[in-house]
Amino acid sequence: GRKRMEAASENKNESSEPQKLPTVCIVIGMAGSGKTTLMQRLNAHLHEHKKPSYVINLDPAVKNLSYGANIDIRDTIKYKDVMKQYNLGPNGAILTSLNLYATRFDQVMGFMDKRASGLDYVLMDTPGQIEIFTWSASGAIITESLAATYPTVVVYVVDTPRSTSPITFMSNMLYACSILYKTRLPFIVVFNKTDIANHDFAVNWMTDFEAFQEALMTDETHMSNLTRSMSLVLEEFYRNLQCVGLSAVTGFGVDDFFAAVDKATDEYHEVYKPELQKKIAEKKAKEEKKKAKDLQRLKEDLQASGGANVVLGKNARKD
Repeated sequence: GRKRMEAASENKNESSEPQKLPTVCIVIGMAGSGKTTLMQRLNAHLHEHKKPSYVINLDPAVKNLSYGANIDIRDTIKYKDVMKQYNLGPNGAILTSLNLYATRFDQVMGFMDKRASGLDYVLMDTPGQIEIFTWSASGAIITESLAATYPTVVVYVVDTPRSTSPITFMSNMLYACSILYKTRLPFIVVFNKTDIANHDFAVNWMTDFEAFQEALMTDETHMSNLTRSMSLVLEEFYRNLQCVGLSAVTGFGVDDFFAAVDKATDEYHEVYKPELQKKIAEKKAKEEKKKAKDLQRLKEDLQASGGANVVLGKNARKD
């Protein structure tokens, strides 16, 4: 009998443990940064290591996907039809497609919830026109929906060979910084295409302020003066940033990438989740306060009117 009780209590402890959730990686990057090739490489790596994953494509304008997506925006929304129907240009059509998809994103969440317990990672590709996802209401809705349920990490892909110019590098970092402060999620910068250009220069510029200033000396344009001032501002941003050098073509650095994702997942649980729960609690308290205030006003109106007909919400009593 005692053994049975011990076994029952052990089972109880096991069942009370929180359910393991997959980490969602939202892959963002400028057009040509190698985002889609990176998605293909990460997907292949996870398959090879028998790690169950789920892949979502949110780019309605991509012609051919080099990886298999479990959920694809193109199955639901035909980008060319949106263009014709709303008389839009290419970017307007991508934005409208994403807006339409965001209204049904709860269905995507439903599919994920069913599979979640058996998954390690969810990879999500976003449109190549970066601002369409990062600065639109639909992008925010999708990001917040995911982050409210799952550990979510933003993966910002940088074209390393193009960033060897200090000014291009700074533009990329400013964009990364703005996305970090907008989403407030754990953030990983992936320096892609390291098979063409090593990313050591970038790490050096981020850790050594003087080295970056020196690289700027060769450029005397107005832009370099602005960049020089900006680099001071970004020091704090660099300090808390995880960087990974990776080649989507050769597979170099993929293990480092997943190590960074696991670290970012811990950060989500330690920093982001409590912050999110605090926000939800504050919102609830605000709503409760408003409800109590409305009820109080209603009581005062009823007292003042002595039971006569009254317009609700207007304080009829004159002190």
